[in-house]
Amino acid sequence: MNESTVTKMKQMKLNGMCNAFKTAVESGKTDHYTIDQFVSIIIDAEWDERHNRRIERSIKNARFHYKSNIETLNFDVSRNLDRTLILRLAECEFVKNNQNVLITGSTGVGKSFLGTALGYQACIEGYKVSYFNTSKLFAKLKIAKADGSYLRELAKLERQDVIILDDFGLQALDSHNRITLLEIIEDRHNNGSIIVTSQIPVQGWYDIIGEKAIADAILDRLIHQSHRIELLGESMRKKRSNNNV
Repeated sequence: MNESTVTKMKQMKLNGMCNAFKTAVESGKTDHYTIDQFVSIIIDAEWDERHNRRIERSIKNARFHYKSNIETLNFDVSRNLDRTLILRLAECEFVKNNQNVLITGSTGVGKSFLGTALGYQACIEGYKVSYFNTSKLFAKLKIAKADGSYLRELAKLERQDVIILDDFGLQALDSHNRITLLEIIEDRHNNGSIIVTSQIPVQGWYDIIGEKAIADAILDRLIHQSHRIELLGESMRKKRSNNNV
């Protein structure tokens, strides 16, 4: 009977329930549980299995360039990283409230690592996240305009709860990328969150975007109700390299 039950569970893809059932039977613990306790145990196991798979799938779909999490962040006082703020952001209320996170700082201070850590946390909380290198995203969307898939690509972005624009501002925007950014920001205004990392201070983004009217429209939507983090200190990559010497 047990073999038949296990087979049926596998066929129904109840993997968590199947593993918990087999473990309980093989360890002889089934006699220690009432029927309702045993049912509760195997259902909880199935729920946990599906929940973990959903998180893994969400992280995979996000296509993060880095692997990071809140627990591994360095809160050294020299970095100007407010632990209270980061832990509050990790609760993902900013996503629920359609707020943005703007992370600036010099090369190597950990902007991308922090942005990705917040993205990972959003995946864990059940939100849909997509990570992009900003220059590569603009290049991809420029090609999409040429082959007629642009609106479809924008629709994919709009379905995400959080998008991460990493390394924003490495080069000034041309007219195509300027309009593309405006469309992305407008679609997400009050409908989703954006995490932006940049070497350029926020006040310098006007020059990066160019064309004052469009820059005003973009930054008014992007900066409004945003959390701004300016990282300081020595390059983390350089520090790790010195520690390995």
